[in-house]
Amino acid sequence: MPKPARGGFLPHLRFNAADLPLHAQLYRRLRDAILDGSLGTGARLPSTRTVAVDLGVSRTTAEEAYAQLDAEGYVVRRVGDGSYVARIEWPRGSSVPGRRAPGPPISRALSGRGHRMSRLLACDDPEVPRAFRGGLPALEAFPLELWQRLLARRLRRSGRALLGYGDPAGYRPLREALAGYLATARGVRCSPDQVLVLTSSQQALDLAARLLLDPGDAAWLEDPAYPGARTALQGAGACLVPVPVDEHGMEVETAARRAPAARLAYVTPSHQYPTGATLSLERRLALLAWAERAGAWVLEDDYDSEYRYDGRPLAAIHGLDTRGRVLYAGTLSKVMFPSLRLAYLVVPDDLVEAFRTARTLLDGHTATIPQAVMADFIAEGHFAAHVRRMRAIYRERRDVLLETVERRLGARVRLGPADGGLHVTAYLEGGTDDRAVSHRAARAGVDALPLSRFCLERSRTPGLVLGYAGLPPAVIREGVRLLARALTTGVSRGGRIRIRRAAP
Repeated sequence: MPKPARGGFLPHLRFNAADLPLHAQLYRRLRDAILDGSLGTGARLPSTRTVAVDLGVSRTTAEEAYAQLDAEGYVVRRVGDGSYVARIEWPRGSSVPGRRAPGPPISRALSGRGHRMSRLLACDDPEVPRAFRGGLPALEAFPLELWQRLLARRLRRSGRALLGYGDPAGYRPLREALAGYLATARGVRCSPDQVLVLTSSQQALDLAARLLLDPGDAAWLEDPAYPGARTALQGAGACLVPVPVDEHGMEVETAARRAPAARLAYVTPSHQYPTGATLSLERRLALLAWAERAGAWVLEDDYDSEYRYDGRPLAAIHGLDTRGRVLYAGTLSKVMFPSLRLAYLVVPDDLVEAFRTARTLLDGHTATIPQAVMADFIAEGHFAAHVRRMRAIYRERRDVLLETVERRLGARVRLGPADGGLHVTAYLEGGTDDRAVSHRAARAGVDALPLSRFCLERSRTPGLVLGYAGLPPAVIREGVRLLARALTTGVSRGGRIRIRRAAP
């Protein structure tokens, strides 16, 4: 007869009222003891009365734990005799849960795509604003009370109609509102049927890359470039063709020489990320001519076109396309607020059904309630008013950044174009290591991403990418002060770097 196991076999059990219920905690401790061999086959468990007394719990708690163990086959209960650890037959060659298997660890092989994706740069956005990390708008300026009213009204009007599954292409009224907005504000000529509402611009890039590229296809990518585009293209197995960027944007002629038969070109023509350059009209036309000649696609990422401070907003390449070779991606999350999770992709007519079907295989559809409220926000004129207000706020913050950088950093940097967008690039001359400067800045409490991080080929000019949209003026000034300290730390005695403003 096996010797009974007294309550002392649970000496380290500590109940936590904020965790699982007491009976679940007791069940787990007993189950783990059985799995790791602390309680061997045939061991007699103490009675529920004994467990209750020894652990200071009710007998009902002990009984519920024992009943769960019995139901799952870990113990055998015999009326009038007691509870015993059951014999568990593990399949030959399998490892026992809770026990470390002998020998080297098992290699868990990913697919080829999985290995590629696991080695890519993560697209992590900040949760809270901190100088000078980009990606966050000025959330304190968002008209939250207005949004709350629109949300409550929409729920009253539509009620349960918005609680079911939605159209994979997006909520129809929002697609109509976006088509109208894009036509007037960006010169994008499209029907609502061509608009797909997605959860992020990253999803738009990923979806386009998956549907338009086969593994091994060549794809032009601006260099430096948005890391999310690089991730999407590489995740689809594309062979990246880095294309230099100058003050006129992507060097299209260089790209055509390097890979004339490329399948796709990714561009940010209105405000190149991260340099801030604008793609010239001559190069826009050359890009479209190449796409038509090569039977290729142009993926236009218009991520922050709403914000241009000097002159009128520039029209999108999509408006110049007469052959249906351009896919146009944009986001509402940067203009509104990140947790909204709304973006859009405009696709050619003959690709609409393919993209709609592919969307069903990803996440089905975008949440319908935020789409419905966003449709009202646009249709009633609130969106246009919000963009105007935010443009004024961001212009002021840009001016504060430029003035403070020139005053405090002086001869240490050269500022890139800053006539639009939510960031500016500060170039470091004199052979400065931008990664070292970024590391020192981070230790001082400032996120100034190195320009070299965005480059596929070796960066010709080191620099720092400085986001400012989500930062109040006081935070911007303090951030520049800390950045100046990081730069000073890295300047050798007697070394000087001269400053000049880059041509817009």
